[in-house]
Amino acid sequence: MTEPHMPPNDPVPFPGLEALDLPRFVRYERGKVRDLIAVGDTLIITSSDRVSAFDRVLDLVPAKGEILSRLSSFWFASTQHIIENHILRELTGRTVLVRRCEPLPVEVVIRGYLTGSAWRDYRAGRPVSGVRLPDGLRRNERLPEPILTPSTKEQFGKHDRPIAREELIERGLVSESVWRRVEEAAHQLFQYGSAYAADRGLILVDTKYEFGMLDGALVLIDELHTPDSSRFWEVDSYEALLEKGAQPQMLDKEYLRLWLMERGFHGEGSAPPIPPEVIGELGNRYQSLFNRLTGENFSPKHTSSEAERAAILSLLSEEGETTS
Repeated sequence: MTEPHMPPNDPVPFPGLEALDLPRFVRYERGKVRDLIAVGDTLIITSSDRVSAFDRVLDLVPAKGEILSRLSSFWFASTQHIIENHILRELTGRTVLVRRCEPLPVEVVIRGYLTGSAWRDYRAGRPVSGVRLPDGLRRNERLPEPILTPSTKEQFGKHDRPIAREELIERGLVSESVWRRVEEAAHQLFQYGSAYAADRGLILVDTKYEFGMLDGALVLIDELHTPDSSRFWEVDSYEALLEKGAQPQMLDKEYLRLWLMERGFHGEGSAPPIPPEVIGELGNRYQSLFNRLTGENFSPKHTSSEAERAAILSLLSEEGETTS
């Protein structure tokens, strides 16, 4: 791609927080790419520059966490008419303060096109999370209508497992009434995101949503319509590439997944070293997507790990004073 690169003052990759940095009165949890700090009824979520694929943390992409955090905040603000979210306020470019919710034990993927793991299941003759698709579809083809495919949320290091709607209700993972609200909200969010992206020359191919419960109400949590949680393709070249059987032009993490799969890595064994040019290209695609969707030219707010940690520790110091 020939998208603009980061400014000359490139940010140093932010690997995340460390438990030793933090005061004793907080609870710290390290995820694949995010670090969570529990303080009373709130959570501080900081998005690191760690990049994962196939449930494995593989490398660092400079400014990735800030791009994802700011893009999620953009989408959260613009979809409150559909469903409330957990955001209270932004603390830094990559860190937000959110309401503490009880996450649902399943995540939701809405698919508008036959690609990724859905294509692999379809090609093997399997249903996609319990959904039987019509015969004769091509890879990357638009589906007759978007389908909702839930999956379980497994422990770190294990692969999430697709699960049918009937099974998750029967097992009591989510009540039927709550799940109906999940389906309704997810379809509305996908419709809104698809229309917004289309106005900017992009296809929202598929996306992951996560929900939680707060005081008995369903709330949208985690991230929203980012290049980590969603696939985005270029509209202009889509039809021509589909006819050729070629991959669409993509502005998301699928670029890295395909690079890994071409080298035989699917999450098992040792991952191949990722060269700097692949990391740089992934960062360019993330930045380009941010610019296209928000109408801003991305510029990092913090360019060092020390500045980010200092801002978070300062807030925690204030919290400690108010709770002591």
